[in-house]
Amino acid sequence: MKFDIVSFFSGAGGLDTGFHNAGFNIIWANEFDKRITPTLRHNFPNTIVDDRSLFDVPSSDIPSAIGVVGGPPCQSWSVAGSGRGLSDQRGQVFLEYIRVIRDKKPLFFLAENVAGMLSSRHKASLDLIIEEFNKLGYHFTYKLLNVKDYGVPEDRKRVIFVGYHKKLGKAFTFPEPAPDKERKVLRDAIWDLKDSAVAARDKNKTNGDKLRVLNHEYLNGGFSTIYMSRNRVRSWDEPSFTIQAGGRHAPIHPQAPKMVKVGIDEQEFVKGKEKLYRRLSVREVARIQTFPDDFKFIYTDVADGYKMIGNAVPVKFAEAIAKQIKRDLDAYYKK
Repeated sequence: MKFDIVSFFSGAGGLDTGFHNAGFNIIWANEFDKRITPTLRHNFPNTIVDDRSLFDVPSSDIPSAIGVVGGPPCQSWSVAGSGRGLSDQRGQVFLEYIRVIRDKKPLFFLAENVAGMLSSRHKASLDLIIEEFNKLGYHFTYKLLNVKDYGVPEDRKRVIFVGYHKKLGKAFTFPEPAPDKERKVLRDAIWDLKDSAVAARDKNKTNGDKLRVLNHEYLNGGFSTIYMSRNRVRSWDEPSFTIQAGGRHAPIHPQAPKMVKVGIDEQEFVKGKEKLYRRLSVREVARIQTFPDDFKFIYTDVADGYKMIGNAVPVKFAEAIAKQIKRDLDAYYKK
């Protein structure tokens, strides 16, 4: 049975793709960034895309659906970001997400956010959010997960919040991690792409349709002292570092040897091997985030491709969570 859902803070559509793969219809999606919506519309041609800020979207404009899913902006909760939580407008939009759930009353909702949300500095804000969720009449649970446990070749910790309407008669149970033998590494994800990457054009503009492999181009440019403060190379037989929302900080391709520590916060490339140290391409980071190869990222500046992918929920991770929700909904309707 197919279930209709609506999506918020949809970005390029990683979470949406995972839910689609698990058997859900994304009938409506909300994404404010006009640089991203062309990618979302291209890959979800049957989904209505609303590009207003959620602050400007009345609940009456949102279709009713079985589920509400989304990843509210994470910058204000990130340990590496501003860390301002609900004092920041990007944090306050989480309360708008709660407003939608309160008004639309879906059978389930899901919210995804960074691990920093659970840090002690945000305890008061998190307690407020939990209190608001509990007021809505849902069995509510949350957990810190690492996506590498769910078929994604990447170290990436995220908090997942799931609420089930009390009429379902149960709370969500998170799926068990995959066995070690099923864990994915960089070799599984990008080995076949190693010889076909293309450098971005001048000023890091896209090569567009001239690429033999869709989006398989990498950002040029130097590496900052912050970047060079630690090793940025994972080997073929390891999962990737976390894919960040910026090309400048994309990990180095595993063809290169690991960087050499020469100071407390200083690393350098192995001498004589400097040409091997290129950033992962847009398609390679998309593979690591488990997007399918026919998923087209539309951009002019290559940096925007990295941003879309780094902000996305890994597809296979979203799919694992969505499949568990789908099983519970199927059981409910069968009963």
